[in-house]
Amino acid sequence: MRSKGYVTMLDPFQQIYGKRMGGLLFIPALMGEMFWAAAIFSALGATISVIIDIDVHASVIVSALIAILYTLVGGLYSVAYTDVVQLFCIFIGLWISVPFALSHPAVTDIGFTAVHAKYQEPWLGTIESYEVYTWLDSFLLLMLGGIPWQAYFQRVLSSSSATYAQVLSFLAAFGCLVMALPAILIGAIGASTDWNQTAYGLPDPKSNEKADMILPIVLQYLCPVYISFFGLGAVSAAVMSSADSSILSASSMFARNIYQLSFRQNASDKEIVWVMRITVFVFGASATAMALLTKTVYGLWYLSSDLVYIIIFPQLLCVLFIKGTNTYGAVAGYVFGLFLRITGGEPYLYLQPLIFYPGYYSDKNGIYNQRFPFKTLAMIASFLSNIGISYLAKYLFESGTLPPKLDVFDAVIARHSEENMDKTILVRNENIKLDELAPVKPRQSVTLSSTFTNKEAFLGVDSSPEGSGTEDNL
Repeated sequence: MRSKGYVTMLDPFQQIYGKRMGGLLFIPALMGEMFWAAAIFSALGATISVIIDIDVHASVIVSALIAILYTLVGGLYSVAYTDVVQLFCIFIGLWISVPFALSHPAVTDIGFTAVHAKYQEPWLGTIESYEVYTWLDSFLLLMLGGIPWQAYFQRVLSSSSATYAQVLSFLAAFGCLVMALPAILIGAIGASTDWNQTAYGLPDPKSNEKADMILPIVLQYLCPVYISFFGLGAVSAAVMSSADSSILSASSMFARNIYQLSFRQNASDKEIVWVMRITVFVFGASATAMALLTKTVYGLWYLSSDLVYIIIFPQLLCVLFIKGTNTYGAVAGYVFGLFLRITGGEPYLYLQPLIFYPGYYSDKNGIYNQRFPFKTLAMIASFLSNIGISYLAKYLFESGTLPPKLDVFDAVIARHSEENMDKTILVRNENIKLDELAPVKPRQSVTLSSTFTNKEAFLGVDSSPEGSGTEDNL
């Protein structure tokens, strides 16, 4: 994708499936970015309120204003440079707090409590046989559903070269593991603490249903005050780093894939920059409002992350690697995946399921939960329906079973060649010349490699390092 010169994650979708399909895919992508920003703003407010006892609303508003301001002023440059500083703050701040928390007299050896019950069950925990499929479903959701996010693609697509983008991705994966270590240790410390010996007292955070706030609680009650502030800075840096990326991601997708490609194809770079600045403010204010007013913001983000996994991930696989998929298959996969996800229910939102899969049960609130990995099932169904309907539509139109006038998406009849590319953008970026738009190339023979590679998404591949990101100019 970097070699092709794409600017946003949605570019290949609009290139192959058309602008309207790109607009549909923008919805779950936007929901994911917005709800994620709102969720972490809410988490920051709760963390600050625990440690320094100030008003939650004030802390959320001030943090959001800072993130919006430097994103407005510097765009991707400010986000990238501040992320470096914030990453350093996260690493140093959390690692400094770990030795102080471990040395607190109320904390038992975490190696012992990992496998032995002391103040609560061993913190390593166990997975019952009937929970295996639920864990597998969540594991695949986090692993594969974490790929199709614009916050990630805006980094790799703005890299100086495709090779650097690959190296950056591999290093980031390793970095995630390293950065998770202090958080794991702090959680283990919280489970190994006799809270009756601390100012927190009993019941312990887990029994008090505050296990999700264990990090700020450990910082406040097991560390000196000055160390707590270092830890608070680490948490704040993590939140700001994620929030500015999400806000910029949403605004860049709107400015390029909705405003420019759908409404104002001849818009100047300056106009696009101003659209991005306006939407940075709008999306940032909206995320802040949701963080302040919506109590189920985590539930909304949880559902939107499911939609990214179930809808966008299989579409991304198809548009890049499956030759012959078209708009009809994309729409079918979108609708079918969305239907299976919603009908599977969501306990966090008190949404009862309409389809009961094997192993379902009712919780204490009377909400039915699914043990069956229906999210992965919905993702696979979306993927297969995209392929199946695409080839069915292709066969029906090319065989003459359906007349060309019924090809309302111009997805089959008009797309035997490079004409499926967005001509305006291609010519503007000098990927092809005007006299190359007319010829229709003869079809290639069907081979294994040609069948499973969507060459339409990689036409005119150029690995040159020149950048083309409008975001850099924000």
